[in-house]
Amino acid sequence: MGLYLIPLIILSFIILISGIFTVKQQTSAIVERFGKFLSIRNSGLHFKIPVFDRIAGRINLKIQQLDVLVETKTKDDVFVRLKISVQFQVIKEKVYDAFYKLENPHDQITSYVFDVVRAEVPKMKLDDVFERKDDIAIAVKQELNEAMVNYGYDIIKTLVTDIDPDMQVKEAMNRINAAEREKVAAEYEAEAERIKIVAKARAEAESKRLQGQGIADQRREIARGLEESVDVLNNVGINSQEASALIVVTQHYDTLQSIGEETNSNLILLPNSPQAGSDMLNNMIASFTASNQIGEEMKKQNAKKGLGGKKTSD
Repeated sequence: MGLYLIPLIILSFIILISGIFTVKQQTSAIVERFGKFLSIRNSGLHFKIPVFDRIAGRINLKIQQLDVLVETKTKDDVFVRLKISVQFQVIKEKVYDAFYKLENPHDQITSYVFDVVRAEVPKMKLDDVFERKDDIAIAVKQELNEAMVNYGYDIIKTLVTDIDPDMQVKEAMNRINAAEREKVAAEYEAEAERIKIVAKARAEAESKRLQGQGIADQRREIARGLEESVDVLNNVGINSQEASALIVVTQHYDTLQSIGEETNSNLILLPNSPQAGSDMLNNMIASFTASNQIGEEMKKQNAKKGLGGKKTSD
């Protein structure tokens, strides 16, 4: 008899062991008896009656994410694909509803996402879709929360993680952006060129002013030097005309010497006889005398015109 009891004891032990089960952290187990809901078991070690009770399923209580790709059309007739990431969690107190009310929660959430996105995006232009993607996410979250809370699901967050227009539209947008940037670059280049031109003109004007001032100073010093030279020659008994002739001759020969020392000078024909200096002085004196006479005549004519005008006015 003892030998026949051993298999029975072993079978009883196996059946007893099969009634023991564990539930992981952040998980709930649904226990049914004869196909009818019995209880919900949370994390830890549990016992069920073998054969009569069974674990119908387990519910994950962690935050999960579902990515939904939606293709729709914008207000300006551009087809665009949006990637909506939905983060959701089963409410611990509503595990029964989450397990028994929905056959496939992912499909249910996907349907609501499609419905909301295809209702909101056609109201916006493509640029507005990029700028108001947070509004789209908020609208999806509100709609999902109202619908899924009755099924035991809490919508934690919804995100619009990607907006992908048609390839041709993206290329057109890139061309527009590139053209706009090239326009700005051209404006900056033109402004820089204008600044260069203005700066160059100012520099040239300043250079001409300084050059003129230098020439004026140079001529002033030359005149002062000539005056001092005439005074020195007068002091040694040489009259003004002779002193001027001597200075002109000296300057004439100094000029010839300077031209001769410059190897890169062009061909210049100048008189080189001693008489040339005297001729140049006589010509200069005659020129100054004629200029003075013309000036005196103009003063007289202006004076006569002035007197005539006064008489007429009287």
